[in-house]
Amino acid sequence: MNHDDEYDFFEQLEADLAAEDGTDAGAEVVDLDKARSARSESGDRSAGPESHEANAELADPVPAQAPDASATGSVDSEAVVLVDGPAPAGPGYFDRLRAAKRHPVLPVWLRSMAELKTAVGWVAGHYGHNCAYHGLRAPVYAGRLALHAPRGTACFLGETMRWVADKEGEPVRLAAVRREDAAEYLKLSRQRDGRVRLRTLVAVLAALIGLGGALALYVLAPGWLQAVSVGAVLMALGYAGQEADAPIITRAVDLPSVERLTSDIVVRAFTALGIAEINKNAAKGKALEFKAPIQRDGKGWRADVDLPYGVTVSDILDRRERLASGLRKPLGCVWPEPVPGEHTGRLMLWVGDQDMAKAPQPAWPLLKSGTASLFKPVPYGTDPRGRAVDFDLMYANFLVGAMPGRGKTFALRILLLAAAMDPTAELHTWEFKGTGDFSAFQPISHTYGSGPGDDATVEGCVEALEYVYGELDRRARVINGLPKDICPENKVTPALAAKKSLGLHPLVMSIDECQEVFTHERLGEKAAELATAIIKRGRALGVILLLGTQRPDADSLPKAISANVGIRFCLQVMGQPENDMVLGTSMYKNGIRATAFTAADLGIGYLVGAGPNPQIVRSYYIDNAAAEKLCERAHAAREAAGTLPDPATTKPEKAPDTLLTDVLAVIPAGEAKVWNETVIDRLAELRPERYGEWGQMTGEEKTAHLTAALKPYGIKAGQVGRRVDGKFVNQRGIERQAVADAIAERNRKRDAG
Repeated sequence: MNHDDEYDFFEQLEADLAAEDGTDAGAEVVDLDKARSARSESGDRSAGPESHEANAELADPVPAQAPDASATGSVDSEAVVLVDGPAPAGPGYFDRLRAAKRHPVLPVWLRSMAELKTAVGWVAGHYGHNCAYHGLRAPVYAGRLALHAPRGTACFLGETMRWVADKEGEPVRLAAVRREDAAEYLKLSRQRDGRVRLRTLVAVLAALIGLGGALALYVLAPGWLQAVSVGAVLMALGYAGQEADAPIITRAVDLPSVERLTSDIVVRAFTALGIAEINKNAAKGKALEFKAPIQRDGKGWRADVDLPYGVTVSDILDRRERLASGLRKPLGCVWPEPVPGEHTGRLMLWVGDQDMAKAPQPAWPLLKSGTASLFKPVPYGTDPRGRAVDFDLMYANFLVGAMPGRGKTFALRILLLAAAMDPTAELHTWEFKGTGDFSAFQPISHTYGSGPGDDATVEGCVEALEYVYGELDRRARVINGLPKDICPENKVTPALAAKKSLGLHPLVMSIDECQEVFTHERLGEKAAELATAIIKRGRALGVILLLGTQRPDADSLPKAISANVGIRFCLQVMGQPENDMVLGTSMYKNGIRATAFTAADLGIGYLVGAGPNPQIVRSYYIDNAAAEKLCERAHAAREAAGTLPDPATTKPEKAPDTLLTDVLAVIPAGEAKVWNETVIDRLAELRPERYGEWGQMTGEEKTAHLTAALKPYGIKAGQVGRRVDGKFVNQRGIERQAVADAIAERNRKRDAG
């Protein structure tokens, strides 16, 4: 490095510093606060040029020949874009008051007569049980107390002596002795002496007064008062002498231990779900935001919370089992639900005291007595809080879906029983399980059918649908011809239904296992069209369609039907498609998931359309025996009202035609020809309830009877030879192939029709 150049460089640097010192010699002191405020004002584009010049003088004391980018405010040369607008003014105070949600003045159980009766009955039963339990054991209690009286006397005297001797202060005095604190010990001793003197005086006076009172009672009081007094003293001494591990008075009721739901318990449960956003907020000390105090709600606790940003109610529903584990509750006690009308992060958590499936359920209100009216809400079930759930069945249709064995038939039977208890309702009952689950309704139904999806039963059901469809047209003409002052809303009303001449009474058609009808190869499409028309038009005409299915998919439940049914009840299903097929599109996405139920939740499902919001409901349970008794009452009420089905006009149930199928079943594939007599014997063994009388005929009668029975099907009997005991015997018989051909021809004609 050239040292001369280095020397010249430092000389030049010193000269520059000296020049700067000379320039700043006359500088003024600038108020930085004013300069900052002036600079901020200079950024205002609306300011005039004079204000800009004034601001420049304050904001830039550095000469122009030595500009500084940080001082001249080159950053302000670019416009600042504001992305946050001004805070909205929002609604005023009175507007917020108008939109406020008012809590009911009276609790729900006090506003409902049925729930009030239930609550009063439960309280009366509870305390009545206690009184009866203890009243029966009162003599035993008295004997036990008398036996424990000596021990109680000893305990009483011992405690009295300890009190008089100030034994409770002895540990403090002994502590002073161990510390060898003479002053404190003398002070405590004087205090103890004063207490002992006072307590001794009180004990002596109490003994004298008690003894005097006892003598006076013995001399002056009547015998019954002496007995009561001595008994009371013995009972008191016996109670004082009872042992802690062997109480004299036993419990009449073992109350379940109910843990109070607190915010700490809720947060603990939610942080155990393994959701990252909840755990991240928990680390900051605020995992959840409680929107209302945790409070009792029915037979459980309710907590309303806002989940962290990005966490939805669906995320919690997917982890319901883990949530129950975090709360240390059975799964049937934990019911997280979305809050209708709120954002997807608002969750209502209800934690019951007892598993909903195991909790005792009140009886159906109409089980013992009374009738119903379909124009009034019908009792259907209870919610998780144990409150009654009623809804209007009139002007609506009903669909229930579930996996097999989850209580679908019982859930449908409740509504059919409610319709049966209305003497004016016309019933059409069909079930395709074939087990006769609704056989009790046959005497009061205008049409009835039960069969495992066979052709004859499906045909009868479709004919009933055609009749109901025809009723739509007739009723529409009747309503259209009525004066407006009688029928102002152009729909069936209670007053119109009461007029028998109009024929506008409620008409209820129930189809259980409806998938067997809608998937029938020949009649399924027609049945779906008729059912869709009934659902769409029947509401105003007093026609109600009740459907039940254990296979809720697109094939067995046409979309036009599932999309138009007003009230839906979905018990446990396997997946999202089945859930939305019953409850409606996007219900699974919105957190209404019947997939959350388990095999133990019999009769429990989501009820949609019966109220403003979806709700979890447990339908009432009525078995076949109780249903038969209810139908007997309904029969008597209809008989008194003159609304029983007329046997002359009621079409009887068609017996399924299975003769050809049965004949083919009793002829093995390797047997080409067989005698008529042999076929009859085999048929009688196969179906004794149908062919038992045929089996009692003679040989010739059997041959002739089967020949006549098969003649309409084009099957002719001929001679069939057999070797019996070495002899060749000819008898009239049939060919197996002829029966198979007849079945194929019949099916072909039905398909063509």
